[in-house]
Amino acid sequence: MNSQPLSKILQTHLLKVAAHSIKQGIETKKPLLVNPADYPPELRELRATFVTLMKADKLRGCIGILQACRPLINDVAHNAYQTAFADRRFSPVQPLELSELDIHISILSPPQLMQFDSEKMLIQQLRPHVDGLILKVGHAQGTFLPSVWETLSNPNDFLRQLKQKAGLSTTYWSENIEIYRYTTEYISGKL
Repeated sequence: MNSQPLSKILQTHLLKVAAHSIKQGIETKKPLLVNPADYPPELRELRATFVTLMKADKLRGCIGILQACRPLINDVAHNAYQTAFADRRFSPVQPLELSELDIHISILSPPQLMQFDSEKMLIQQLRPHVDGLILKVGHAQGTFLPSVWETLSNPNDFLRQLKQKAGLSTTYWSENIEIYRYTTEYISGKL
């Protein structure tokens, strides 16, 4: 896997595919089908992404995956469509909204299991504005992208809210808790 940031040209390819997938979804109720062979090798690598839609600086949808399972270009097309039409927190995107939407694509690094003996030790290891986190314990799971640090800049608050997102109490702690850290390459543009 290439660890170099994508060039502006490759970033533009991803933004265009995301936009086309959403526009096609409005027209056909289906995501854009993308042939990875039509794109440069960097966009054919297996990568996990989240696609976020913002409208007037407010969340309008966000869906993605944590483990890479398809080529980057396909993952973006799929997640853009899902974000616009399948995020249960929001009604499906309507044609009149298209000009008001901003697309944000987060390309995830492979998650790395963190090692810690206590909640305090975990919090000391967190890198605000760098780390995305995945919390797992039993059947409970939640994730926050690194961009969430913009609204939760205190590591204690970040972890408490992540627990809550996973369906746990904000004070929950167990030696069975697993925390994975990842970083993202972040791309944004207008729809």
